[in-house]
Amino acid sequence: MINNIDLADKINVLRKEKNAVILAHNYELPEIQDIADFVGDSLGLSQMAAKTEAEIIVFCGVHFMAETASIISQNKKVLIPDLQAGCSLAETINAEQLRKWKSENPDAIVVSYVNTTAEVKAESDYCCTSSNAVKIVESISSDKKILFLPDKFLGQYVKAMTGRDIEIWNGFCHVHEKIGDMELNKAQDQYPDAEILVHPECGCSTSCMLKSTVYNDCKNINIFSTEGMMQHVGKSDSKEFLIATEVGILHRMKKENPGKIFHAASEKSVCEYMKMITLEKLYNSLLNEEFEVKVDPDLAEKAKLPIERMLSIY
Repeated sequence: MINNIDLADKINVLRKEKNAVILAHNYELPEIQDIADFVGDSLGLSQMAAKTEAEIIVFCGVHFMAETASIISQNKKVLIPDLQAGCSLAETINAEQLRKWKSENPDAIVVSYVNTTAEVKAESDYCCTSSNAVKIVESISSDKKILFLPDKFLGQYVKAMTGRDIEIWNGFCHVHEKIGDMELNKAQDQYPDAEILVHPECGCSTSCMLKSTVYNDCKNINIFSTEGMMQHVGKSDSKEFLIATEVGILHRMKKENPGKIFHAASEKSVCEYMKMITLEKLYNSLLNEEFEVKVDPDLAEKAKLPIERMLSIY
C-alpha cells in the first residue's frame, strides 16, 4: 500500500505531465485540501478552472460541482475521483419536479441554488450561491413571484432579508440541517467569547438572522457562505470563532489563521460524501483519467444561461 507522502509525490508528477489542475472544496479531507491547486467553494472553484490553461480538471468535491465545472469549461476534461460522491441537497429536486412546480406557477421566476444538477439549472432563470442569493433576488422585479430551490433554510433566510413573495422548496442538506438552535446554543455556552459564524444552510440560520439583524440582541452572530467565512476570519479582530458548518473548513481556517482559535458548532457535522475522495482515489483518477463528468453540450448551453445571469449581477 502506497503511503500518503509517496502518493502526493506521484500526484505532483502526474499533474505536471497531464497539464491538470486539482480543485478541492472547503469540506474535503485535509490531505486533499493540502495538495490541491485551489481550495474554495463550488462556484469559485469552477470559475478558477475556467481561467486556467489546464486541459484536465480534477474536481475533489461532489458530483454537481464537477457538473458545474463541465458546464463552464466545455473544452476541458473534468474528472471526479469518486462517482459516488453525491449531494443530499441536490438530490431533493429533479428536473421533472421543477417543471411541474413551474407549471403550477407559470409567471414565477425560478432561482436555483448552485447546489443542483445540470438538468435543474437548465430549467432555472437564475442560479445563486449562499453569498449572493439575497442580491440575486433583489435584482428581480418586485412584482414577480419567486420559486426558490432547493434549500429551505437558505430560502427562509433570503425571504426574511428581502421581504419578497417567495415560495420555497422543502429541501435541505442533511449535515447543515442538524445544526439547530439547541445545538448552537450549547456550543455558545461552551465558548462564550467566540464570534459565531453560521452558514445559511444551517437549521439555526433563520433564528440567528433574526437575533442579529431584527432583534439586535446578538451582534456576535454573522451569517456567511464558506468563502465569506474565510474572508471574515482573516479580517476580524476576534481571536476565537465558533463555526456552524461542515467541519472540513476548520482545517483551512487554522492553516491560514495560525494565531486564531476555531471551534465546530457540532463535531458531528461531517459530510460523508465530501470525505469519500482520498489521495489514492485522486491518484488513480489522474493516472487513468477516470471518472469523467461531461454535461451534454445542448444541456450545458441551457444550464450556463442562469449561471451567466447570476455572474452579471454578482
